[in-house]
Amino acid sequence: MTNTEPASGTSRNASGTSGNAPGASGNAPGTSHNAPGAPGNAPDVHNAPGASGATPNTPDIPDAAPATDGRDPAQLLTAMVDHVLALAATWTAWDGRPVPAGDRLYTPHKAIRRVADHMVDHLAEMEARLVGEETQPDHWHASATTTEADLAPFTAADLDEARSRLTRLARIWANRLDALTPDELDRSAGTGWTFRQLAFHLAESAYYADSVGDLGPRV
Repeated sequence: MTNTEPASGTSRNASGTSGNAPGASGNAPGTSHNAPGAPGNAPDVHNAPGASGATPNTPDIPDAAPATDGRDPAQLLTAMVDHVLALAATWTAWDGRPVPAGDRLYTPHKAIRRVADHMVDHLAEMEARLVGEETQPDHWHASATTTEADLAPFTAADLDEARSRLTRLARIWANRLDALTPDELDRSAGTGWTFRQLAFHLAESAYYADSVGDLGPRV
């Protein structure tokens, strides 16, 4: 399962794979970040090695292997989730109007959906590669689709659910990455980006939350 959104490079896991949604389509703007505040490729975008070409410039559709640096990949991902949840804490004030970002639309629920799906997608890819299994093509509708559920009000209960979901996913990722040696991070099993590159790519998922932005008082 290689990626579509923020992915590595085997088959397409991530979002940008399919689905033209009602009223939402295309890629994200030229915004980019490797992590909150860091420059890089936008999350929805990857044409990773072996991945079929999605529209460039969102985490769903990467077009090149992400740059890495000396930051700890596990901490990078937990920081990304902290950043997403800090923004989400303002989304109970959302007025119900989707926020345009390039030729796509984002809502609070859609941003949480994409961050979670992206994390699940690449986690499944990494686990498959570690045990020598073929990765599976993704069938996410990704950012190209805006669902009815994406348009629902974002309540305090939704925020609680997002916190539980994303913090647990971040912990799973951090534990897995911390268990790998530097050599395993940089000379990774299977076909695709290294696991270090995968983590840096996944950190670009902050893009989804940044597309919605800070909407006011925190809950």
